[in-house]
Amino acid sequence: MKTSLLQTFATENAKHLTRRSLFGGAAAGLGGIALGNLLERDAFASSPDRLDVFAKPVGEGIPGLPHFAPKAKRVIYLFQSGGPSHVDLFDHKDFLDQHHGSDLPDSVRGSQRLTGMTSGQSSFPVVKPLWGGKRCGAHGTWIGNLLPHHQTIADEMTIIRSMWTEAINHDPAITYINTGSQQMGHASMGAWLSYGLGRENENFPAYMVLLSQGTGKNPGQPIFSRLWGSGYLPSSHQGVMLRPGANPVLYLKNPDGVSRDSRRNLLDTLGDLNRQQAETVGDPETLARVEAYEMAYRMQTSVPDLADLSDEPASTFELYGEESRRPGTFAANCLMARRMAERGVRFIQLFHRGWDQHISLQAQLPRQCSDVDQPTAALVKDLKRLGMLDDTLVIWGGEFGRTVYSQGVLGSPSAGRDHHGRCFTTWMAGGGIKAGFDYGTTDDYAYNIVEDPVHIRDLNATILHQLGIDHGRFSFKFRGLNQRLTGVEEAHVVKGILA
Repeated sequence: MKTSLLQTFATENAKHLTRRSLFGGAAAGLGGIALGNLLERDAFASSPDRLDVFAKPVGEGIPGLPHFAPKAKRVIYLFQSGGPSHVDLFDHKDFLDQHHGSDLPDSVRGSQRLTGMTSGQSSFPVVKPLWGGKRCGAHGTWIGNLLPHHQTIADEMTIIRSMWTEAINHDPAITYINTGSQQMGHASMGAWLSYGLGRENENFPAYMVLLSQGTGKNPGQPIFSRLWGSGYLPSSHQGVMLRPGANPVLYLKNPDGVSRDSRRNLLDTLGDLNRQQAETVGDPETLARVEAYEMAYRMQTSVPDLADLSDEPASTFELYGEESRRPGTFAANCLMARRMAERGVRFIQLFHRGWDQHISLQAQLPRQCSDVDQPTAALVKDLKRLGMLDDTLVIWGGEFGRTVYSQGVLGSPSAGRDHHGRCFTTWMAGGGIKAGFDYGTTDDYAYNIVEDPVHIRDLNATILHQLGIDHGRFSFKFRGLNQRLTGVEEAHVVKGILA
């Protein structure tokens, strides 16, 4: 991959930043100043000319990307935070109906780690899917009855039933699937795509985020901003979160008495000063600050137009459901995602909390499914109606699945299912993915993968591939490593699901 000048300079700056800070603190001494200047000259002796380094606009992608012709222009990732139950929703086994209440055999459970919430149970009684389901679409794929609207889009989806991850607790698991590492500090998927491919529309960030709270478990697992952070990439690539209501982005409006023209003059002057500072200090984050100011200025007009749904016909709200009229709901966010896609936002991510059904599965799961079922199907249908599904990759899934065995006393209203990372389900649609297709197989207990395992690294490699990026050649040098979204371990594009 051809390394960008900005990346090269950012890397060199990172190598010497701590040392510079040290000598900056010793500036009262003449010797410290002189030594600091010498080190600065040495640091840039083998670096590109600084004027050239900062010539590339921040919003542009990396030269040489995409590596090959992409199938998808954009991604809408419907992230279901907490771990949806694949057993009840997508991975039905007739076998479970016959063995409901029997103890999960030790040979099936093996030596897999259990969370502290069920590791002390004396028994692990199997719980069959509680709501049933049916075969849907031309392919006859099984989808649970809690998702009746999903059943109507079966012919658009590839359902991957053989996803897996090593993480068994929420925070490391959700960090892992979104950034490629269980450790904090790494760049999110959307930030990687913003960095590599840039923006399609100068009036919107390449990466935008919407949050919603479900009616299942309330409150759901906390969602942290690092999940859409830029990590070691320039901060201009972090996701921009929109809040519900009339003020989607804080501090976007001009204060009373400040006109748009005066704001423009202020930004021009501030930009000149920051660019001079960037040339003097050599910190690319100074340019990221300039870009943030400029983007905020453009968003002053673009975001209100995005959030104004008055131009949507009544049929749109009928399609997405009445909840789509209420800002902040998952339904409203799905409609907003479609509007973002129409405006060229490259990576749109919806986080929906409430899927962590450790208790009261029978009460919580139907409510949680009701939150997302109609608007999700509506989004897929709407994109297809607009001719956008072919080049929009839609992804639906969480950080892991749920156990086939009961957490708590079998049959109790308070019983639920624990975390399960060794197999779970994710589905994809559009963007060059096969339509009406099942991939991967689990055992009779929906507990272990027996065919075509797909690690979360493989999923991320496949997403990049559909956008024209070879994950193995897409990296950023940081702390001596070529950091990648797919991490340092082996990852493969899942070619079996590609159209």
